[in-house]
Amino acid sequence: MKILIDTNRIIAALSKPSTTRNILFDTFFEFITPDHTIDEIREHSDELKKKITLTDEEFDSLLALFFERITIIPESEFKQFLHECKHDISDPDDIPHLAACLATRAEGIWAHDPHFKEQHKAKVFTNIDMLRMSGKMKSD
Repeated sequence: MKILIDTNRIIAALSKPSTTRNILFDTFFEFITPDHTIDEIREHSDELKKKITLTDEEFDSLLALFFERITIIPESEFKQFLHECKHDISDPDDIPHLAACLATRAEGIWAHDPHFKEQHKAKVFTNIDMLRMSGKMKSD
């Protein structure tokens, strides 16, 4: 199942061993993200490393491991959707995610960011939704 992963879910997975990290390594999912996600993470890497107490090597190794599970979508593949998505979501950093999701026909976006709830073009999945879809958590 192809799911677009929001930058904040990657950062959450970097922070500590967690449900988010377990979901990221669940082979039930095929994760994708727009190419600017790498730039966004690198832009905040010093701050992140201090906050989550990882050395440069640990940070880089963990990030490389994550991106073995995440396919990066170049802007050229979703550029035609960017203008359309500007009107659907208020956070400019989230526009490429929505555009890439639409361009790749992903099932939805894995995010806890409330900005994604503003739009109605793509489904938004939380950790609980992801666990239910993978069968790791049973619905009531």
